[in-house]
Amino acid sequence: MSNTNIKKLKKERSELLQELSTLSDMLHGSWVERYSVCSNPNCKCHRGEKHGPRRYVVVNKDRKQRQKYIPNSQVKAARQGVDQYKRLQEIADRITSINIKLIREREYDK
Repeated sequence: MSNTNIKKLKKERSELLQELSTLSDMLHGSWVERYSVCSNPNCKCHRGEKHGPRRYVVVNKDRKQRQKYIPNSQVKAARQGVDQYKRLQEIADRITSINIKLIREREYDK
């Protein structure tokens, strides 16, 4: 690997590490929207127009899945938080790939 490529990888890694500081609102979970049918047999939901969507962030804690209800006023913030967590995973994968390349070239330093 050329010296130029090594410098590019180190620069990219540095930029990715800086981007991590912008992900402070991340939510470690999955976004779910649910529609439901109520117990009133005369309700429109029994004719196909289900109630909802009701929104949740699903998180795993202590090996159990938990659903956290998200009120309509917080939907945008919660969606952004879940998206930030996905970006965190992408960044971690890319940094790992870069570090492996640098280790192979014996150019890994912190």
